Amino acid sequence: MVRKRNVLLVDGDSQRCRAVTALLEERGYTVTPVPSGQQALRRLELEAPDLLLIDQQLPDISGLEVLRRLREQDDALNVVLVTAADASDAAAEALRLGAFECLKRPCDSDELVLAVDRALETDQLKREVELLRSASDSKYGIDKIIGRSRALQQVLEMVRKVARSEAGTVLIQGESGTGKELIARAIHHESSRADQPFMAINCAAVPETLLESELMGYEKGAFTDAKTLKKGLFELADGGTVFLDEIGDMNPAMQVKLLRILEERTFRRVGGTRDVRVDVRIISATNRDLIKAMEDESFRSDLYYRIGVIPIQLPPLRDRREDIPVLAEHFINQFNREFGKQVNGISKMAEKILVEYHWPGNIRELKNVIERAVILECEDQLLVENLPREMVDKTVGGQVGPLNFRLPPEGIDIEDVERELIRQALELAEGNQSRAAKLLNLGIDALRYRMKKFDFM
Repeated sequence: MVRKRNVLLVDGDSQRCRAVTALLEERGYTVTPVPSGQQALRRLELEAPDLLLIDQQLPDISGLEVLRRLREQDDALNVVLVTAADASDAAAEALRLGAFECLKRPCDSDELVLAVDRALETDQLKREVELLRSASDSKYGIDKIIGRSRALQQVLEMVRKVARSEAGTVLIQGESGTGKELIARAIHHESSRADQPFMAINCAAVPETLLESELMGYEKGAFTDAKTLKKGLFELADGGTVFLDEIGDMNPAMQVKLLRILEERTFRRVGGTRDVRVDVRIISATNRDLIKAMEDESFRSDLYYRIGVIPIQLPPLRDRREDIPVLAEHFINQFNREFGKQVNGISKMAEKILVEYHWPGNIRELKNVIERAVILECEDQLLVENLPREMVDKTVGGQVGPLNFRLPPEGIDIEDVERELIRQALELAEGNQSRAAKLLNLGIDALRYRMKKFDFM
């Protein structure tokens, strides 16, 4: 059910007040009429309307005085002030105090309704923007980046410093899957540009012939299919941040044009003759070794030194192994919610393998492994058998016995191992006790003894 918008109407003329109330209620608004400024202020202390519609001429204090006092407590509420035709000074002062609109009497019903509609639509848009911003902040803020390792904390401290600075360029380097875009978004959302656009593009995923028009836009008629003018990412992100992922794969011709943008903060749309000036922070990222790329002349040295003023190096997952269990738990919880599962943590043996694995695909690979396990195989707990066989083999290597098990350095309770073997045997035998006993080379009585011991029966 859509909530009705509430208008607080302040007018000392009772006849006019009734007419306006009827007009706005016909439009579907809820109207609370009050006859004086003091009553309006008392009402505003008790409730928060969506709009204040107020007349300048009131029996006690002026509408302008109500607006002044309101702004001491609330600078967000939209206000429409109605003044006499010759009260231009009052109208100017009201706009200076942040009134949404000033109407001059006499104003017809259409003009009044249009002003109220516009003010409430603007208020709704502001609420939606705040909601989106809040959702974005909850997803991309620094406090949402998971990990306690010293290597990660050093990176996050750098992110905080960069976000607070006015640095126009940042270079994030790290292997594929280490979270470069997440760090870029954290920089944006912790900065003074957070309420402006964040525009991202993968330079390796866009064909060379299209990258320029994607970044800089094009004029109408610039080429055969250019039917209308199109703004590029730099223009759309004006005031905010542009994230250039995989900048190491950008072709040399485009590198020259990007260098000009970095140096002059201006560019020309494809087919254009006029310079367009923008104010953007440019965050670049790559998994390539740009020093080697400069040596083989596939990446310009002048561009490297321009984008690399503030470098941030992300550690691979294998260098922050203490973060692996908490990341795995985070992904389990995420996929439990997403797929309606109830996986409750990770067994000690499975966690040991996760921690010791090399993770060439870093966090992205870990996320994929957990997602696969939760979707396809996990029930109560993530176990070794839920992990990809190649991962287990690469981790334990030739250091295991015929059961593909290696004793953890910290030791393990042998009853936990026995309980797990009984559980697996019963699962493979589909509950048939005779078959489960044969799988473990036990007599049926010995199996039943252990089943009672471990509460399987």
